[in-house]
Amino acid sequence: MTTTEHLPTARTAPEATPGNTAARQAVVHVRDLRMSYGDTTILHGIDLDIHRGEIFALLGPNGAGKTTTVEILEGFRQCSAGEVRVLGADPARGDDSWRGRIGLVLQSWRDHGRWQVAELLKHFATYYPNPRDPAELLALVGLTKQAGRQVNHLSGGQRRRLDVALAIVGRPELLFLDEPTTGFDPEARRDFHELVERLARDEGVTILLTTHDLVEAERLADRIAMLVNGRIGIHGTPTELSRRAAAQAEVRWTAADGTARTERTADPSRLVWELHQHTGGPIADLEVRRPTLEDTYLHMVHREAGDGADGTEAGAGAPEGEERAA
Repeated sequence: MTTTEHLPTARTAPEATPGNTAARQAVVHVRDLRMSYGDTTILHGIDLDIHRGEIFALLGPNGAGKTTTVEILEGFRQCSAGEVRVLGADPARGDDSWRGRIGLVLQSWRDHGRWQVAELLKHFATYYPNPRDPAELLALVGLTKQAGRQVNHLSGGQRRRLDVALAIVGRPELLFLDEPTTGFDPEARRDFHELVERLARDEGVTILLTTHDLVEAERLADRIAMLVNGRIGIHGTPTELSRRAAAQAEVRWTAADGTARTERTADPSRLVWELHQHTGGPIADLEVRRPTLEDTYLHMVHREAGDGADGTEAGAGAPEGEERAA
């Protein structure tokens, strides 16, 4: 008998206990965030809290308002209304000291192709009052052997790790990752995931991840928010969101006469128990597939599509689309 379960593998987030004040401290605090361009409303009153040391994933289709939201948090856009606090300050008024506390990894690589890796990192370190040691940082991101190589000779995965190194050389408290593993091969993606987890677990860095990769979000995130039509549809841990899928579990097995059987049910454990009672023995080829994060995401997107408050699709009319370049 084989039972297949689709379970998330995300880290366990720090619990907010009386003795653990860091877990309760909001690095990002957003209330009733709204954004409009002329008569077009992009964000319809977003509420959001991200805690110190947490990996938080923001999911949503193109045009949902992800990029607008993140650019407001980064201080690159002024919101139309609402309260936004990032590291205790209004991002729109953030000074150089505040900006030194955040790191950015955008979708596109930084264009420093002729620099050697170590020299580029040393150069960036001069902009910060208390930078990380470049040699230690190269070891952290797995680029020690590439220290003397020109940036334009790195592989895609290596260039992405260099982007992370450049983003954290100033010891940021908050790191923004925008579609960080697009185009990665499986090995490069795995290495990058391990690096992100180390930053959060060992360095206490708070990470805001925007991605279309639901497997990546389920693997990395402590909590996930799904943004559709400029609204947070649902949010919670990967496990919580998977359980909220409208889809039922699917149970497959081979009957005594050799017939392959499939049944959908809201209570797969009870169905399996009933099958055991009926057969009086092992169930051949038993497989249970529970709803996944992808099921929840697709259900929410399909449900909310076209339901914008003003009758327009969120993102329409914005001066920029959902894709950013460095």
